[in-house]
Amino acid sequence: MRPALAAFLFSLSSAAWAQLPDATDPSDEHKTAQPASSAVPRCEQRLPTLRSPFAFAPGEMLEFDLDAMGANAGKMTMQVQKKTDSALPVQIKVQTNSFFSKVRRVDATAVSYLHPKTLRTSRYTEDAMENESRRTVDVAFNTKDRKVRVEYVSRGKPGRNDYSYDHEGLDVGGAIYMMRQLPMKEGLPLCFDVYGVRRMWRMTATVVKREHVSLPLGEFEAWHLSGTAVRLDKPSMTREVHVWISDDERRLPLAAVGSIDLGAVRATLTSYSRPGEKAKQAQGKEQLKW
Repeated sequence: MRPALAAFLFSLSSAAWAQLPDATDPSDEHKTAQPASSAVPRCEQRLPTLRSPFAFAPGEMLEFDLDAMGANAGKMTMQVQKKTDSALPVQIKVQTNSFFSKVRRVDATAVSYLHPKTLRTSRYTEDAMENESRRTVDVAFNTKDRKVRVEYVSRGKPGRNDYSYDHEGLDVGGAIYMMRQLPMKEGLPLCFDVYGVRRMWRMTATVVKREHVSLPLGEFEAWHLSGTAVRLDKPSMTREVHVWISDDERRLPLAAVGSIDLGAVRATLTSYSRPGEKAKQAQGKEQLKW
């Protein structure tokens, strides 16, 4: 089975709108990816200039409920780590609950290393246990040459893939933080390439409109983004995801809906804590209103 951490991340992050293939193709191991074909949408524009200052800071913690196939599957946390001179790390953890572990047991940690000014990814690492199998991944982004080197170990077997990207190259975890800084407006088009599950995907999306979102965490005005991603080396593989980001100074990722091989997946923000603010947690029974 492929790493479920990335699957859950794909349900949350914009880049993850690419979603995942239904199965890993063994023939894809140990090779250099072919260039994107004409079936892959072209990026006609670069990403817009990001808003400043950032809506988040080191110490911010977001916690999400993960639902799969209509049942609660586990928890995911995203925490901004202490900034260094060269990177702003974001740690992502996913753990399934006892109920979902009967279907697929996951305990995984990933770190996205983002440029502290541009939020572009310089490195992404993942260490995941899925059932009894361990997989580690170390991804390096070369922004000068627009290259991505993926080194991994799965079930004790090492491998490497090399990819290229067009204007922008991001990872599934860091993309959500980039999106939080977008100058949101209805109809804003987005296009970039994203790494996920040892593959590169072309993500095209649009800011649909501003909507009212009701969650146990509270009432929010939010921007609804809708996107589709195409796997660069296999354009027939596409996925669609929707995500909602609060329209306030916090730019919280409130919810996302997508799909993995097990069926529909939803990530819903249930608590957040930020430096200098009182932590807030969801209260009462969920009543989603979009």
